[in-house]
Amino acid sequence: MVNQRLIYGFHAINARLWQNAKSIIELYILENKNDVRTREVLEKAAQENVRVHFADTDRLNAMAKGARHQGVVGFIDASKNHVHLEDVLDNLREPAFLLVLDGITDPHNLGACLRTADAMGVHAVIAPKDKSAGLNATVSKVACGAAETVPYITVTNLARTLRELKEYGIWVVGTDMGGEADLFHYDIPQAVAWVMGNEGAGMRRLTREHCDALVSIPMFGTVQSMNISVSAGMVLAETRRQREMKSVQ
Repeated sequence: MVNQRLIYGFHAINARLWQNAKSIIELYILENKNDVRTREVLEKAAQENVRVHFADTDRLNAMAKGARHQGVVGFIDASKNHVHLEDVLDNLREPAFLLVLDGITDPHNLGACLRTADAMGVHAVIAPKDKSAGLNATVSKVACGAAETVPYITVTNLARTLRELKEYGIWVVGTDMGGEADLFHYDIPQAVAWVMGNEGAGMRRLTREHCDALVSIPMFGTVQSMNISVSAGMVLAETRRQREMKSVQ
């Protein structure tokens, strides 16, 4: 049985067409729409033999449940997205760079984290299956195509997965306000999995216990916390910066 999922917007549709066109069940495009981006989608869909239907605004609005779809809506077979963690790790040609999200339930935050992960070259994003936002149309839209390029791997037992990462020689580093080191003075390991908890409760106790180190993000203003996607952006960017610095030494 097909695990059908909705995607919409030019970024999400184009990323899917170029990265995994075989997973697209069908596309719906606003009738009489003839701008450059629409023509590019139609051309690529024809090349990939993707079925295209034309629909009016009311029908597209109903499909996208009122979200801003930009006149392009698609249905994909989400089962063709599935990637195993071992597949990612066994095919790496550089030290692992991973992001682990423990309990992120807001699809906007997940989409923003995926977008940042793609920009910084993260190899995969890992999350527990329970009490986490799954990939949906909102995530794909916010991620601007990154939901189709960055492997999003859900696991049934996050603590066990963290132990498995260590067996691969990957250092598991959690972000915590009470961390023993701060981000700007921490020598980030070459193979690293950054672990971030949700904004309210942070990491779960068992997740925290499986971290090799806890690192805080220095705060120089009056606010006491930041959005999870902003925090993720900071640790991923600092990791990339240190990697680039070490590569030229």
